[in-house]
Amino acid sequence: MRTRSHSKSPLSWSLFTLLSVILSALVQLSSAGKSASSTGDSVLVILEPAKKAEYSIFLDGLEKKGYTITFRAPKEEHPLLIEDGLPNFSHVILLASDTKSFAKDIGPQSLVQLLSLGTNLVLTLGLKQNLLTSLAPEFSLLLPPPATPLVSFFPERSDSPNVIPIDVSSQFIPNDTFSVLSSQVTGKVWFSGTPFALNPNPLLFPILHAPAESFAADTSDASGLVSDALADASEKGGEGLWAGSSLSVVAGFQTLIGGGTGHGPDAGSGEDKQTRAVWVGGSSLFSDEFAKKQVVEKIIQERGMKVVENPSGNKQAALEIAGWAFQERGVLRIDEVTHHKVNQTGPVEMYTTNDEIVYTTRISSFNPSTKKWERYSGLKDLQLEFTMLDPHVRTALLPVSGKPGTYSTTFRAPDRHGVFKFVISYQRKGFTHLHHTLSVAVVPPRHDGYPRFLSAAWPYYAGAISTSVGFLLFCAIYVAGEAKEEKKNKKE
Repeated sequence: MRTRSHSKSPLSWSLFTLLSVILSALVQLSSAGKSASSTGDSVLVILEPAKKAEYSIFLDGLEKKGYTITFRAPKEEHPLLIEDGLPNFSHVILLASDTKSFAKDIGPQSLVQLLSLGTNLVLTLGLKQNLLTSLAPEFSLLLPPPATPLVSFFPERSDSPNVIPIDVSSQFIPNDTFSVLSSQVTGKVWFSGTPFALNPNPLLFPILHAPAESFAADTSDASGLVSDALADASEKGGEGLWAGSSLSVVAGFQTLIGGGTGHGPDAGSGEDKQTRAVWVGGSSLFSDEFAKKQVVEKIIQERGMKVVENPSGNKQAALEIAGWAFQERGVLRIDEVTHHKVNQTGPVEMYTTNDEIVYTTRISSFNPSTKKWERYSGLKDLQLEFTMLDPHVRTALLPVSGKPGTYSTTFRAPDRHGVFKFVISYQRKGFTHLHHTLSVAVVPPRHDGYPRFLSAAWPYYAGAISTSVGFLLFCAIYVAGEAKEEKKNKKE
């Protein structure tokens, strides 16, 4: 009995292989840019393997948003952070806050280099000293002495004094600062860790303040109670007193590198390589324990006191904090810049002094929901400078009605010739820094460009005319006098 062979021919096998390669490439292309970030999808989490389950809710939330997560123990050598001068990941989360020793490629210099190469960072501090406590002052963070966590006895609760619920709704956010924590964070955020103060730095801003009644103190005594930290600090004249809402537990830092018009992988030439870093006082903010922990509140009613248990806001807050660090929100870019004279449409190579100039720019914002760049008209304090060494003109760039993302202004060129620059420099805490410059020449009018007569020059015109008339009269009188003398001599 003969059996028919089902082996594929070389041609059909090659076609099958080619089809498989094409399908895999299409899958990779469809997966590229699938996350909510404007800069990349790959995330490296540096964490002890035994503690991986403690952050499952936070990590699962990142995966649902489209991120590809890779884990690495603090002392492992691979995968490398930087290889051949290029970063291997778009974002790095360091949750090993209590680890003292790390691998050779994980150090303060390598983390700073990651920022310069375009990798965003989420860094969590601990009560013990490690490489992050030595790196924090480089970002203008002031840390209290080691082993001094944030402590608060209000509101009254059964938890330890160093496990503190923070009310997000009571946080003060200036008008010029982007709100990292949105209104979706409804419950209080549990925190346990070390606070820090912020030095004046235009690139650094607080995301979550410590409660006003909290302070940093040592809780390592045998009784488990807070020592007399406040009394000791008051005896020293306030030295060493870390207390109040001036402290922060979460802070954001945004670098300012380059000066291009774009942002993100599809910005083309002139991409602005800005990166973000978030400092968190304790990794427990991202933990499952605090995400599931209930917030017990006492509500006063007419018939007495009522105890209510509400879910915490840690789950949403952790994702929004990481989302800002991964450049999901508050990301802006300049798409286009045009300038021309009034009543004209085309650009010119140079302007004449006192010309009326129209300057227009178009700005987009990244939408993490649609994962696309959309025109953005929400900037109310955008300004344009027309500068030569110093700004000669500073004017507001206002949104154009009916044209989303378009900002325009009209101004008069100064009465001074030279090489000027159109400058947009928008630096607001939490937003992408917008910086764009464009040089243009301003020249004086041509010889035939001046008016024939100037009203301000009439005194000079009158002087010249009177001088000319006087000279003519003098000549006429002088010539007439000579003629009379000749006639008189002839008669004699």
